[in-house]
Amino acid sequence: MKIYIGSDHAGFELKGKLISYLKEKGHEVEDKGAFKLDPEDDYPDFIKPVAEAVSKDPENSRGIIIGGSGQGEAIEANRFKHVRAEVYYGGSPDSGLETVKLAREHNNANVLSLGVRLISEEEAKK
Repeated sequence: MKIYIGSDHAGFELKGKLISYLKEKGHEVEDKGAFKLDPEDDYPDFIKPVAEAVSKDPENSRGIIIGGSGQGEAIEANRFKHVRAEVYYGGSPDSGLETVKLAREHNNANVLSLGVRLISEEEAKK
């Protein structure tokens, strides 16, 4: 299972940490950008490549998209055929993670959208 990951400037630092973490866990990860920190970049430029990649092979790939809130990123990703993005807002371990689990099991979510202003690095790794 290939994991595509992308973020704008808000999620740039967390994206790097998640790539390292996922690779340590044995996952195949492809970074779709941003490749440098630019406070003026725009999230659709980095969400689109992730959504396109997952859209082309929704059964064998997953995506992680990261921005300030995760909401705009999910809206952008959900424009693509076969992409079902779920936003993880953090919160209590039971309710927050349960929502993500149910989205995967019952709605076939294949992209996880994270908002760095709402979750910690540890929550993102879960």
